[in-house]
Amino acid sequence: MQEKLSFKNSKGDKLSAVLSNPSGNKENLIVVMCHGFDSSKESQTYFKLEKALNKKRIASFRFDFFGHGESEGKFEDITISEAVDDTIQAISFLRQHGFKKIALFGSSFGGMAALLAASKLPDLNCLVLKSPVSDYLGKISAKEDKVDVEQWKKDGFIWHETKRGKLRLNYSFFEDAEKFSGFEAAEKINVPTLIVHGSWDKVVPVEQSKKTAFLIPNCRLEIVEGANHKYSNPEEFEKMLKLVSEFVEGNS
Repeated sequence: MQEKLSFKNSKGDKLSAVLSNPSGNKENLIVVMCHGFDSSKESQTYFKLEKALNKKRIASFRFDFFGHGESEGKFEDITISEAVDDTIQAISFLRQHGFKKIALFGSSFGGMAALLAASKLPDLNCLVLKSPVSDYLGKISAKEDKVDVEQWKKDGFIWHETKRGKLRLNYSFFEDAEKFSGFEAAEKINVPTLIVHGSWDKVVPVEQSKKTAFLIPNCRLEIVEGANHKYSNPEEFEKMLKLVSEFVEGNS
């Protein structure tokens, strides 16, 4: 049921993806999945969401952003602009291959990429955001890495702690992020939208999603009580997964 594929971003870098289409019918809905920062398409969220959607005969397309997972590019050069372009090119790739009904799912950093991309794509079936960053992406990253922004600017890069060890992250990440506001993007989105956010999220404040949900005309906000940014508690994770898969099914 799974097919490994690749497509290119606007700069010609090859991005890695996995297509899962249980029905084999390209007329059915397909969900494009945008992973979080320093994550990949292999994260358990996307495996489990793919499985949940497969049970409902809904296709999925999970891919690695530039500089992540199996995709080309250096991690240090990632920006939110790049992630938005990657997302738009993923959707363009699927349309070129005959898929007509497309939904977009994004988590955390990928949530902001999905939010910004959706503001440029009025023909999506629906949008789902899991604990998305809506604003202050650069400042959130600096806080997580415990670095001073001015020192980041002076040095030109920081060392970001990853599962692969410490990797460079250029100051261009912060500069680029300052150009965007998910709140401004939200006002341009008219497709059915679901936002799921944990009440105990210490990485991305739930207040961001409350504001984003207010700005999107056709939006439902589900706050999972007690859940942190990663939905570490299995029960809270399953609740999030159920909310997402049922919403997608209802808009398929």
